[in-house]
Amino acid sequence: MLAAGAGRRFGMPKALVEYRGSLLVDRAVRVLAAGGCAPVVVVLGAAADEVRERAELTGATAVVNPDWATGMGSSLRTALDALAPTDADAALVLPVDMPGISPEAVRRVAALASRSALAAAAHDGARTHPVLFGRDHWAGARAAATGDAGARGYLKGREVALVACDDVSAGFDIDRPEDLARRNP
Repeated sequence: MLAAGAGRRFGMPKALVEYRGSLLVDRAVRVLAAGGCAPVVVVLGAAADEVRERAELTGATAVVNPDWATGMGSSLRTALDALAPTDADAALVLPVDMPGISPEAVRRVAALASRSALAAAAHDGARTHPVLFGRDHWAGARAAATGDAGARGYLKGREVALVACDDVSAGFDIDRPEDLARRNP
């Protein structure tokens, strides 16, 4: 889970934002775990010490991206590096600011996990998160992950299996405080 940003448009790190009674970072950890992800790796950066102090992060491994200010790409690289020594066949990536994603959406996308998989949730017919990268794609995704684009450049032009999730989740993200009023399905 990518939770390292400063949340400039929001006005604070989104990992520390409260949404329906819990921090976004804790909610995302619970969703990933309930969706069957193991291990759950949380990439921290801005306010990492405060996140560790305030968040539960139950069952998750927190790693710090020292280059968090350069954008989401460095956080994706940090996450893949943390997973490299594991025996995981795939990595499922979820940004912290997508509270509409449900455990069922995670399960649906994760069901396609294999070393060669490229898959993503789809909402309203468009690719959203979570995104699944089979281990065979980690090096390419890592190399392409720069700035705030993450692995968008790597995915462009590749066949990505889209998994319809409209009936179980919502693909919105929280960019500004007024977005907190959005509802899950």
